[in-house]
Amino acid sequence: MKDFNGVLRNWYLKNRRELPWRDTSDPYPIWLSEIMLQQTRVEQGLPYWARFTTTFPTVTDLAKAPEEQIMRMWQGLGYYSRARNLHAAAKQIATDFNGKFPANYKDIRNLKGIGDYTAAAIASFSFNLPHAVVDGNVYRFLSRLFGIETPIDSTEGKKIFAELAEKLLDKKEPGLHNQAIMEFGAIQCKPSNPYCGDCPFAQNCIGLKNKQVNVLPVKSKKTKVRDRHFHFIIIQDGTKTIVYKRVLKDIWQGLYQFPLIEIEAKKSLQPEEVISFAQEVAGNEDLVLIKKSSQIKHLLSHQTLHCYFWWMSANKLNKNKAFSGYEVINIKQLDHIGMPQLIVKYLSENEFIG
Repeated sequence: MKDFNGVLRNWYLKNRRELPWRDTSDPYPIWLSEIMLQQTRVEQGLPYWARFTTTFPTVTDLAKAPEEQIMRMWQGLGYYSRARNLHAAAKQIATDFNGKFPANYKDIRNLKGIGDYTAAAIASFSFNLPHAVVDGNVYRFLSRLFGIETPIDSTEGKKIFAELAEKLLDKKEPGLHNQAIMEFGAIQCKPSNPYCGDCPFAQNCIGLKNKQVNVLPVKSKKTKVRDRHFHFIIIQDGTKTIVYKRVLKDIWQGLYQFPLIEIEAKKSLQPEEVISFAQEVAGNEDLVLIKKSSQIKHLLSHQTLHCYFWWMSANKLNKNKAFSGYEVINIKQLDHIGMPQLIVKYLSENEFIG
């Protein structure tokens, strides 16, 4: 395509959004933005980026921070493995690179939680290295422009798009080019209702010509959504309650929650079963069931959670040694530990007893 890079560059300079991480070549804030904006809208991620860069001005500051502080600050952003990987990568940089962000693609790619796309983005934005980015925005733009029907989630498709992106890359200004092509997909060639009428590539767009804009890009795999049924048990003794930290490789790993009973969809949970479990957790048989919430539906990317909250009062909470990881804490501490946004929201709407 004649003067692809010139057209793209001119569009970008006229239409780009003003974002704070674009005002620097420092890889640290650029890295933070790239991790935070994975599966996240810019509007949602921006305040988190601002808090992290203020609280942790350098990679070393982030590396030294307690995990609980990081998880708490990440609360509500979702995909919590990103926060754990961010912390792990910061420690890598502090240990292996003396706190200085690596300046080549290979070392960046080897950091925890960084894949091909993120490594290419950081390498080009910070160090102007010639590595093409291929994210969802790029897949969409290129598939429509060139009429590529090969599924983007197939091995063949990934290869085709990676090679095409490298071929189109402006080797003289790779950072600017990558910013431009991503931005074009984000705000011009949008997933739905793209602005084809004033698109500078409209005359050359095969997808538009063939009326395929609404079906490109193609994905071969449909994500299966799993239904799960959670029953959280809030046990209160005056100013104290019981929580535990999720450590298994599942949703919310590293976050705290209340004691939980998860049941299969076809089963029902009787009050006496909940009370019995709560008595074991609390090490106290003198419990009273106060109330049970109505069902709360919580949507995750690949899961739908059907949740209830059961409230219990106790005259004393004991740590049952049979329940490893369970902690008796002051209710005020709930404001300082990382918890799933589902629980945070519920607590903000429901006050503790007394």
